Amino acid sequence: MKAEKISEIKKELNTLNRDQLVDICLRLAKYKKENKELLSFLLYDAEDPVSYVESVKTLLIEEFHSLRKYDYHSAKQLRKILRLVAKHAKYTASVEAEVILLLWFCHNYLLYADLKTHYKPLHNILIRQVEKLKKLFPKLHEDLQFDYSSEYGQILDEADRNAKWFNKKLFAL
Repeated sequence: MKAEKISEIKKELNTLNRDQLVDICLRLAKYKKENKELLSFLLYDAEDPVSYVESVKTLLIEEFHSLRKYDYHSAKQLRKILRLVAKHAKYTASVEAEVILLLWFCHNYLLYADLKTHYKPLHNILIRQVEKLKKLFPKLHEDLQFDYSSEYGQILDEADRNAKWFNKKLFAL
């Protein structure tokens, strides 16, 4: 089966009445959990994405508290947290929300992960997120760039101070 273009789907949705649209939305929500979560966000949390981001943080902080000691398992758990961060950032469709969540993730990584390990995949998790943050900063409004750049700088300083394998010069804005 061929999937239609978004513009074609939009035209078709415009021709439907309210009841048909409700039925389609409910059917989509029943079909996949991610659709249901996105629909819930759009209906209940879309007007206040900052509070939504805070609720996501409280949901995910428990994952950091239960971070395992062994390198392989902690890397696996951190990747799971990152998948959830990416999913919720995608729901908001906001660069600011994504920056907030990634800064929060990096801060908690530095608090809870073993920084003295020689396990390369664990190192790469932080490095990839800092690279992603560096690429997102130019997309932010100038005022927001200024607001978040100090927090970004603190994360770089802390990572450089506590992790021998991290080079903050590579990630300076």
